[in-house]
Amino acid sequence: MPRILVVDDEPLISMLVENWLGELGCEVVGPARTVADGLALADGQLDGAILDVNLAGGTCYPLANALRSRGVPLAFATGDGGLDEGEGFEDPILLPKPFDFENVKETLEALLEQSRKVRLTS
Repeated sequence: MPRILVVDDEPLISMLVENWLGELGCEVVGPARTVADGLALADGQLDGAILDVNLAGGTCYPLANALRSRGVPLAFATGDGGLDEGEGFEDPILLPKPFDFENVKETLEALLEQSRKVRLTS
């Protein structure tokens, strides 16, 4: 069962994503509401992470960088269409807001594909 970390500071949004990931056969890690909470939950084996870009006055980039250094595939949830180019995430997986089931499913498939590639090269 794939393990996916969900980080979003909006409880209703994270519950919705958590339910959909459960329907898609995933174990949800979290949801976390802050970067610090996400880092605390990221110690175990993860197959991917869905990170809200804007978290309560900050951004998810410190967590994203920590996960990237561990080889965890990332998807960025955003309602404004993109990422800060200065953060160095080239060709990111984006999950546009507002969410729908099909977009979450496609995002999960992309994360799991990247996870398989990481395992093959490790």
